[in-house]
Amino acid sequence: MKRRTFLQQSIIATAAWGIPLPRMNSSLGVALVGLGYYSRDLLAPALQLTKNCHLQGIVTGSPEKIPIWQNKYKIKDKHVYNYENMHQLSNDDGIDVVYIVLPTGLHAEYAIKAAEAGKHVWCEKPMARTAAECQKIIDACKKNGVKLSIGYRMQHETNTRMIMKWAYEKPFGAIKTITAEAGYYESRKDHWKMKKAMGGGAMYDMGVYPLNAARYAAGEEPIAVTASHSTKRPQVFTEVDETTEFMLEFPSGAVARGKTSFGEGMNLLNIECRRGSYYLEPFQAYSGVKGEASNGIILRAMKRNQQAVQMDDDAMAIIQDKPVLVPGEEGMKDIAIVEAIYQSAAIGERVEL
Repeated sequence: MKRRTFLQQSIIATAAWGIPLPRMNSSLGVALVGLGYYSRDLLAPALQLTKNCHLQGIVTGSPEKIPIWQNKYKIKDKHVYNYENMHQLSNDDGIDVVYIVLPTGLHAEYAIKAAEAGKHVWCEKPMARTAAECQKIIDACKKNGVKLSIGYRMQHETNTRMIMKWAYEKPFGAIKTITAEAGYYESRKDHWKMKKAMGGGAMYDMGVYPLNAARYAAGEEPIAVTASHSTKRPQVFTEVDETTEFMLEFPSGAVARGKTSFGEGMNLLNIECRRGSYYLEPFQAYSGVKGEASNGIILRAMKRNQQAVQMDDDAMAIIQDKPVLVPGEEGMKDIAIVEAIYQSAAIGERVEL
């Protein structure tokens, strides 16, 4: 059989099984689900810079936003959806990927809807409220033959990739301690981030940054966690944590101390090793990540837009049918630990993972 004939028959067979076919050597159409700050100010502008994907559609529960987005990004009526008719994405050949950019408590529901519509799923972090919800998303994507990627943009960033490389190569000797902190002052008093059912709380919102950083900086998975919550504004944080501190223990003996807060600004990842150290400060800022090693190596900020790099990487994985850089299993690992952090803080004891 000639190669061309074989490929044609393979494509026909794949289509017959209902598996989405990426448009080879072209830009993938992306639909953003949820048009809040992150979509409006970061993802949509980044999609004007990407090479492998582009903004094609929107899903929103706010009709007043539709004409604004259509005028700004030339989105056609046929690519505009709401949460009730989102299932009709299955008939939209112009959209290849659905990016879930909703409050955490809604991620599972709409990521599963996207997968059932036959679209590849990009889900913003944190992946979901529980590890069980994460598994449902993973299962839905596998069942429908679509790829799933979690929006940990830092794992696509060059200096973060260097930290991950050093975790395995250990150029400064064995890793001893890791400090990872991320937070900001949240002045809003009635936002979804203050509501438990929506996946609010500092640990879910900002805490996945230091948690994920501790894991990739260590290059191994933690075996136990000890955590505590605190607040200076109990009248505001009645349902969720304002500040969470946690300590992770790793099999090698390394220890990570993490902190996250809605009450103060912080943005540091520091790794102390047997023969030296290195750090990133900031380690997760939109404006750039930079740092230095104790031997004088300077880690300069990446010049490309972080979200554009992330989405281009994930789009190329779809086009080439290769594994994504940050799969659902990675997101689920964090959420399983987040659940253990809340458990530890509630009982005041160390929890084994």
